[in-house]
Amino acid sequence: MSDKPLPFSVDVIRRAASEFETPFHLYDERGIRENARRLNSAFAWNPGFREYFAVKATPNPHIVQMLAEEGCGADCSSLAELILSERVGLGGRDIMFTSNNTLAEDYAKADELGAVINLDDISHLPYLAENIGMPETLCFRYNPGPLREGNVIIGKPEEAKYGFTREQLFEGYRIARDGGVKYFGLHAMVASNELDPSFFVETARMLFELVIQLAESHDVRVSFVNLGGGIGIPYRPEQTAVDYEVIGDGVRQAYDEMIVPVGLDPLDVLTENGRCMTGPYGVLVSKVVHAKDIYKKYVGVDACMANLMRPGMYGAYHHVSVLGKEDAAPIGEFDVVGSLCENNDKFAIDRPLPATERGDIVVIHDAGAHGHSMGFQYNGKLRSAEILVREDGSLQEIRRAETLDDYFSTLDFSGVGTAAVGQ
Repeated sequence: MSDKPLPFSVDVIRRAASEFETPFHLYDERGIRENARRLNSAFAWNPGFREYFAVKATPNPHIVQMLAEEGCGADCSSLAELILSERVGLGGRDIMFTSNNTLAEDYAKADELGAVINLDDISHLPYLAENIGMPETLCFRYNPGPLREGNVIIGKPEEAKYGFTREQLFEGYRIARDGGVKYFGLHAMVASNELDPSFFVETARMLFELVIQLAESHDVRVSFVNLGGGIGIPYRPEQTAVDYEVIGDGVRQAYDEMIVPVGLDPLDVLTENGRCMTGPYGVLVSKVVHAKDIYKKYVGVDACMANLMRPGMYGAYHHVSVLGKEDAAPIGEFDVVGSLCENNDKFAIDRPLPATERGDIVVIHDAGAHGHSMGFQYNGKLRSAEILVREDGSLQEIRRAETLDDYFSTLDFSGVGTAAVGQ
């Protein structure tokens, strides 16, 4: 059976499964740290480069702090993510606040922290001025519309709810300049889980061109460009990981060709990845509980879509390994399913698998980003634990599993339970 290598040894996974109740998410500290160093190295040619980890991908303070120790900032999209980053010790230019349809209280917190505010809509300029005043530094999110192609996850840019049009972008900078903003940034995010390195180089060229035009037409000197995130990961065994060096070298070449000759150097280049920073370095560990054979064959596990919704939500592929049977021949095709009362509660459809038994450990790959963070409580499902494999091989529970007491804690049961039943 074609299989993908796991970020952990079989022994580590079995040790974790014996110590903690399945299902749980398991993360690899060493892998995450080494990956962050590779990305930083690929852009070391730009003195102002910084990766702002997209907190939404894996909003756990241990993960955010780990990446901060490797030089990363935090890209936040909500009040909760701002507060999480603050509690880790981040503030000021450590935080990029990129949100949409944003509430005044969220802007107020970002301003309190001194975060860089990245506006999503030109109408937010007066809203911002009215609620917190005009900050000294301001960034705008550009949506190129039909000028660029998106991909299946983020959709066509012209159909996305994010960002300024080109005309709004230039008007926004004029308003901000006249309103007292001193430092300007430019941001775009037009793809997600993209495996073609040239896509990100072309995004850089698009932004560099706008930087030049803004300097020429509006006397606006952009201090930094944020290339966004979207670097994909090889979810499928046949796919290849993106080479950060190829992206870094391509962006450097564009920088030298476009920015340096017109005197706009230095210009800081930033990124805000989430998926590629933690995704390959986390798995969802579960156990087989049932097998079913009707019109199709099913393997039922103790995890469900509430633990990892990407396959059910997007039809996304996640590789599935049966621990200890990675090299066993498949005996047929199976749907790997959870126990939600929803038919899209499936981790895999028609997947070739070996024979399984109750209690077999099933590992769902590449669940280190947009896995636990997208969890929910439909059917009263409880969010699972998060476990970190430290560099020394020890296991640390960095989020405990929810309990039924947690689930019921926000409900008001006063006055209920006394009504006669069946009358």
